[in-house]
Amino acid sequence: MRIAFLILALGILSCQSKKEVVFPEYKSITQSVYASGIVKSRNQYQVFSNSPGVIAKLFVTDGDFIQQGQPIALISNKAIQLSRENSQLAANFNAAQNNQDRLDELMYSVEVAKEKNKLDSTMYARQLNLWGHNVGTKVDLDQKALTAKNSKALLESALLRLQQLKKQIDFAARQSKKMLEISSAQTNDLIVKSEVTGKVFSILKKQGEMVTSLTPIAMVGESTHFYLELQVDEYDITQIREGQKIIFTMDSYQRKVFDAVVSKIYPMMNERSRTFTIEADFVNAPEKLYPFLTAEANIIITTKEKALLIPRQFLIDETFVLLKNGEKRKVQTGIMDYQKAEIVSGITDKDAIVQPL
Repeated sequence: MRIAFLILALGILSCQSKKEVVFPEYKSITQSVYASGIVKSRNQYQVFSNSPGVIAKLFVTDGDFIQQGQPIALISNKAIQLSRENSQLAANFNAAQNNQDRLDELMYSVEVAKEKNKLDSTMYARQLNLWGHNVGTKVDLDQKALTAKNSKALLESALLRLQQLKKQIDFAARQSKKMLEISSAQTNDLIVKSEVTGKVFSILKKQGEMVTSLTPIAMVGESTHFYLELQVDEYDITQIREGQKIIFTMDSYQRKVFDAVVSKIYPMMNERSRTFTIEADFVNAPEKLYPFLTAEANIIITTKEKALLIPRQFLIDETFVLLKNGEKRKVQTGIMDYQKAEIVSGITDKDAIVQPL
């Protein structure tokens, strides 16, 4: 029993004697935030058709340079084309000049009604004058009055019909013209054009394939301007500011380090990945870049040239250290990276500390 206790004691003493002992050192430290992401072309976007249909023709291919407004694809849609033709026919039929004969006919009827009303009014006035001289009968006077009244009503009716016809023709002409403009716009949408001057990075559909307004046809963007799109964890986003320096590496450029700077922070978090998107402009860009190349980055939060540092694993609960004499002492920490921690107060560079078990 005594021998077993002696062996255990010697083992504990042996473990304690093997504990790593270090002294705090004054060195520089940099606090950074990790981010990962991809390279994107400036104004990079997926090209969609505004109208469904079949790709009748592709005007460009992968790698082609393209100008803003240049056609990318022609979409075939018989329904839209027939609608355009029908709208043209309706516009021609309802045009004001094509309805002039209807207007002329009704205007002639108005002129006839005016002449009749003028004649009947004159006859009534004459009969009324004769009645004043005791000539004629009351029946003749009443008949002339009724005839004049009827002809006036017919004139007013003809004028009203003329006014209504003019409104109908004008409305039908304007409506047909507007429908023609709509169908023409739909027809123009069958030619898919580039919104930017740049490069066709990828054609995603082939001639003869069906597309909808939700189907991407191509990927287009500027050919000379690229930037980094990085994802930052929600835990770190409050530390990110525009203008902060970024050091990043790329799988396509192994053993090389590049610089960038934070240029934009998107305020909406992706709920699925719990990350925020930021953009970074290159300070020294790689020689050749392509969309969707991957990158891993460290965003520099702060740097201190002379800081009292200890290995981060020597901290106990982030607030205590274990001195060589066995004392557990509270310390105040400052900047931390993945390996080192700054000690603001609690110990000096003369205090030996050991790594806790």
